[in-house]
Amino acid sequence: MSDIRMYMLETGRLKCKVHNIKMNQGLNEDYAIPVPFFVITHPKGHTVIDGGNAVEVATDPRGHWGGICDVYWPEMREDEGCVAQLKRLGIAPEDVRYVVQSHLHLDHTGAIGHFPNATHIVQRAEYEYAFTPDWFAAGGYIRKDFDKPGLKWQFLEGRSDDFYDVYGDGTLKTIFTPGHAPGHQSFLVTLPNSGAFVLAVDAAYTVDHWEEKALPGFLASTVDTVRSVRKLHVVAERAGAKVVTGHDPDAWPTFRKGPEYYD
Repeated sequence: MSDIRMYMLETGRLKCKVHNIKMNQGLNEDYAIPVPFFVITHPKGHTVIDGGNAVEVATDPRGHWGGICDVYWPEMREDEGCVAQLKRLGIAPEDVRYVVQSHLHLDHTGAIGHFPNATHIVQRAEYEYAFTPDWFAAGGYIRKDFDKPGLKWQFLEGRSDDFYDVYGDGTLKTIFTPGHAPGHQSFLVTLPNSGAFVLAVDAAYTVDHWEEKALPGFLASTVDTVRSVRKLHVVAERAGAKVVTGHDPDAWPTFRKGPEYYD
């Protein structure tokens, strides 16, 4: 059994409308999407990718998120929080070495600040934008999730740091994929036995978006969004990688979920 594994986990679901996920589609139809996060175990220390929703929304959604709950309503239990799920996997908070953020939207910031020894890795462009977002994006950033004292941050610099190798051994690489957010990044995970995975995260919400049949319901730049998907196609083809889209309620159940894992 390899010490390097990937767990796919989720912090409940978000109730919304189809058009929130697939632009100009759905005629106001109800929709519910999973909120995934990922854990990489590694001899050099473990990594949490995103962490899903903050655990606070399990008990007080509107108190923590405010008006965005009118659009995205979280269905989540406290035991689905990131820290609780890691403890069930036998992973102690102090053993997490990295918290790696695809971006800083509210359904991706559930791990920040909960792991005392962790370096938090994010694109500098995303971190800076999160503090001064444009009006249309402001509801997606919950500042109290990421503006916490005493955190150790490591900032990546867009294309100049593209394919940053977190462990230095090819297990986890970041891929700069702006569009959904100015500093969004996706990930290439390469495992000893299970092979390669592209974690598109919100660069491609759904398989329809991956297959260029729909734009996402929210984006910062249409052009960057489309080009980032094309970039990920090239990465996936070269690596022979399985593609994991960000919030697809049909595709997500086809993958193993923790406590099962890929190694």
